[in-house]
Amino acid sequence: MKKLITVILLTFAFFQPLTIVAQDLLKGNDLSSVKVDNLTDAEITKLQGQLKSNNTTIDQVEQIVLAKGMSSSEYSKLKSRLNGSSNFNTSNNLPTLQKLNSSTNSAARKQTAFVNVKVKDSLNALVFGSELFDNPTLDFSPDLQLATPMNYVLGPGDELQISVYGVQLYNATISVNTEGKISIDAVGQLYVSGMTIEAATQKIKNAIANVYSTVASGQSQVSVSLGKIRTIRVTIIGGKQPGNYSISSLASVYNALHLAGGPNVNGSYRNIELIRSNKTVRIIDIYKFLVNGDQSDNIGLKDNDVIRIPSYTNRVTLEGEVKRPGIFEIKAGETFKDLLTFASGFNDVAYTGSVNVTQKTGTEFKVKDIKSTEFNTNKPLSGDVYRVSKILNRFENRIEIKGAVFRPNVYSFYEGMRISNLIAKADGLKEDAYAKRARIIRLKSDLTTEIVQVNLAQALDGNDTEDVLLQKEDIITVYSILDFVEEFKVTIDGEVKNPGEYDYFENLSLNDVLLQAGGLTGSASKRVEVARMIKAEEIDDTNPNKAELFSLVISPENNEQLKNFVLAPYDVISIRKMGVYERPESVTIGGAVSYPGKYVLATKKEKIYDVIMRAGGLTSLANIDGVKIKRPVKQAQVDDLKAVNFNITNRDNDTINSKVVDKLVNDVKFLTIPIDWKSILKKQDGLANVTLDAGDEIFIEKFSEGVKVSGNVLLNSEIPYVQGKSLKYYLNSAGGIDAKGWKRKAYIIYPNGRADVASHFLFFNSYPKVAPGSQIVVPEKAVGKKMTTAEIVSIGSVFVSIAGIITTFLLLNN
Repeated sequence: MKKLITVILLTFAFFQPLTIVAQDLLKGNDLSSVKVDNLTDAEITKLQGQLKSNNTTIDQVEQIVLAKGMSSSEYSKLKSRLNGSSNFNTSNNLPTLQKLNSSTNSAARKQTAFVNVKVKDSLNALVFGSELFDNPTLDFSPDLQLATPMNYVLGPGDELQISVYGVQLYNATISVNTEGKISIDAVGQLYVSGMTIEAATQKIKNAIANVYSTVASGQSQVSVSLGKIRTIRVTIIGGKQPGNYSISSLASVYNALHLAGGPNVNGSYRNIELIRSNKTVRIIDIYKFLVNGDQSDNIGLKDNDVIRIPSYTNRVTLEGEVKRPGIFEIKAGETFKDLLTFASGFNDVAYTGSVNVTQKTGTEFKVKDIKSTEFNTNKPLSGDVYRVSKILNRFENRIEIKGAVFRPNVYSFYEGMRISNLIAKADGLKEDAYAKRARIIRLKSDLTTEIVQVNLAQALDGNDTEDVLLQKEDIITVYSILDFVEEFKVTIDGEVKNPGEYDYFENLSLNDVLLQAGGLTGSASKRVEVARMIKAEEIDDTNPNKAELFSLVISPENNEQLKNFVLAPYDVISIRKMGVYERPESVTIGGAVSYPGKYVLATKKEKIYDVIMRAGGLTSLANIDGVKIKRPVKQAQVDDLKAVNFNITNRDNDTINSKVVDKLVNDVKFLTIPIDWKSILKKQDGLANVTLDAGDEIFIEKFSEGVKVSGNVLLNSEIPYVQGKSLKYYLNSAGGIDAKGWKRKAYIIYPNGRADVASHFLFFNSYPKVAPGSQIVVPEKAVGKKMTTAEIVSIGSVFVSIAGIITTFLLLNN
């Protein structure tokens, strides 16, 4: 029994939120467990009715339900189901309307606004007028902010706001009941259904005046206005969404048609019937509105009206060069001119002389040409396809002149035009025109071309033979003498600011080219060489020279010189550099010297000893074993190294020289040169006294009593130097070598930059001597590539095969 009670309580707790939602969305306290997918259609309908009775939309209660714990996803599902379920009438499955409440503040008038879900018409998109019903913002809904029309007819469902003001006060909102009556306190019931708002207002005023004497005497006034507008039902047949629609009593025919999505695929746009009390009271032609903006057919609707959209009778297609091609509906008696009006006329490139039409006969198609004179009389038939073509891409009076005239352009041609007339139109010949010949490219009757040559000088002098008659589409070219002049160059190299090629002109001098090249540099020599090409009609085998050379002497301090040396085309000028022109170069010295800093190299072979002596010599703190030179890596060294092909690859398939070059370019900026200062002191002219290069950095280390230990040791540290102790002592002092350390490859870097590595012979190891200030480095062991299982199996199989062969051989010999 206790288990049964527990199950009932749990069931009640689980379904309670659903019941709350279904009954009253605003009264539930906890909506966190609501599952909208579990709500039935009946519960959604009940919730929809409750929102309507409270004059509330689902959007207006969004914040409330979210505050009570409903998730955003569940709210979206609830909103979708509420909006979606309103698109279908559960009684007859006919499309109805999605309802959203709206009101105006000016007159407190309320009216349910109706919006249906628009369906994009892809099948009927080319039919003229279909786009009118695809736009959801164009719905022709009545404007509730306007004053109520005086001819508005009241009916059940309308709501009147009656006010008495003045000496006596009275305010009431009264609805017209189903019997067509309104009930006013102390006045009684009045029948107003079927009356206009103007007549009903007068009747109400008279009835109130009979009860309230102040109204009759004029001391109080009566105001009657329309509050909530009633809803009427209309039926739409033949639309994309046919059915019964509940719409505003102020709605018009176009509003109802828009709600139904317009005519269906075969529906007519021009013969829509408005049926009232079983009689056709209006034939609606939507083209009146689309073409002329005429809304005379957009009349108001009444309760139980039927809008019938019959199938079209006559549709034709208009293609090609019109402003609005498409499919159009044609009424009896209308002509191609009317069709052209519906399409907004021809576009800018249309051929208007005639139109081609394809028509259907009883058994096949036929083609017909409609001339422009027949546009007013040709009557399109159903299924006709009219095609408007483009005008031809050619000209009836075009002629062109180009070249050495002042205004080359395309001009209009006229019969009898001569070449002199065309040149006059182009404002005459330019000064560089070649007047002895002009070319005419002419289009012949068979569309091939020919060239006609003309002597312009004689044509302009009045020679009728040369002043030829022109034809349309002629292209006249007037040559320029500049077209026949070869463009020559001269080249200047060497000690000028802007060496390169320069244009050659007649009487061009060497001085002119020097000025164009920016003048001479400070290193220019007085010697100039000009090389000139040799020209001859015949080959001279006795002359071995390929060019003629001119040796000149100039004054490097003056750019204005040698004006009389005239250059020739393709001359090559070489400005030599002075024999001696080097700027002072310096090196840097630092560390334990008396006067560190930069020192200029005084001789071409300046030695390190000379510079150190100029710097005051080594100080008392200097380590004589710690003298070294850091020399910058030069680009020439990198280029030379790249050019070497060692033709050796490692196991990663990388060439050795690429590895070395990459290391040198990316990591190494300086090369260290260790110096043996003791040997230099003994013999200054020996090889140990290194010759310096510009940019060298000399550094003298200060004496240090420690030995640095780094790399793969347990503790990178500096151990005090102990004379006579070996490398092993310092490694042990640093905690020994770690698991990755490679003791056999340990090396020492001495204070002067020299390195020394351990040597090995058989089972004997010889480690380098440790000096004060040196550094011991233990590298990491190289990781060898392990064999895979497949490789081990393959090697084993090879050994087995060899063993088998040996065994077989031994057995055969025995």
